[in-house]
Amino acid sequence: MLSIPENTLTHGTTGEPITIPQLGYGVFQVPDSQTEDVTGEALDIGYRHIDTAAIYGNESGVGRAIAASSIPRQELFVTTKLWNDDQGHDTALAAFDTSLGKLGLDYVDLYLIHWPAPEKGLFVETWAAFEKILASGRARAIGVSNFLPEHLDLLAQHSSITPAVNQIELHPRLAQHTSREYAQSRGIEIEAWSPLGQGTILDDPTIAKIAAAQGKSVAQIILRWHIEQGHTVLSKSVTPARMRDNADIFDFALTAEDSAAIAGLNTDSRVGPNPLELN
Repeated sequence: MLSIPENTLTHGTTGEPITIPQLGYGVFQVPDSQTEDVTGEALDIGYRHIDTAAIYGNESGVGRAIAASSIPRQELFVTTKLWNDDQGHDTALAAFDTSLGKLGLDYVDLYLIHWPAPEKGLFVETWAAFEKILASGRARAIGVSNFLPEHLDLLAQHSSITPAVNQIELHPRLAQHTSREYAQSRGIEIEAWSPLGQGTILDDPTIAKIAAAQGKSVAQIILRWHIEQGHTVLSKSVTPARMRDNADIFDFALTAEDSAAIAGLNTDSRVGPNPLELN
């Protein structure tokens, strides 16, 4: 059984702290018909943190895997996200009901606004709906995804509840120093999506050299770097062997020289959309 460290989430002055497994399994781009099987495999391997979203179209598959599992619900950490088209107070509440129904759950552990969608100008209104969902107990924590400090500042002007999490694109070529420093100053957990840069970093010679010295794969080195940076990180593979390898990152440590070399790879290069442009 995997032994995955946990980080503590808070909601400023209002919420009870809860913990989030630092390594999670994400189902982005997994067809719903396949999601039950791969999520079930992840649960069998020992993953207990599952990340989905309404736009992924596979919340039902995640729900079927959870229903088929004998794992007690309180041992799982389930995240889903609100899509941009459903931003707004009433539409967000309705969309949350839909997601919860597809998952077949009484509550989720974390509910995120998927993107700020700044041209819509609705994320502050949406956050008010999220506060109601949090108060109802149907989400144990609420947060955001792909928000920049300017978006978080606007939320702070209108709410006393700080997002528990900001899930952002983060990998050695996109170090996100500003967002990470902002989050650290406000107690916001940083969660990394696309931690391997959607595969674009796997042929990097610097990391390959570190991997050879450590007797690990390049992917394992990158995921370990995330863990040691303190991030919560989402791995994604539909291949059981790789799912196991991605979780086999807790029996070694990077040297200070390794970490410095990886830090030196940052070019502020995105593989996903710019949060200022996706609406």
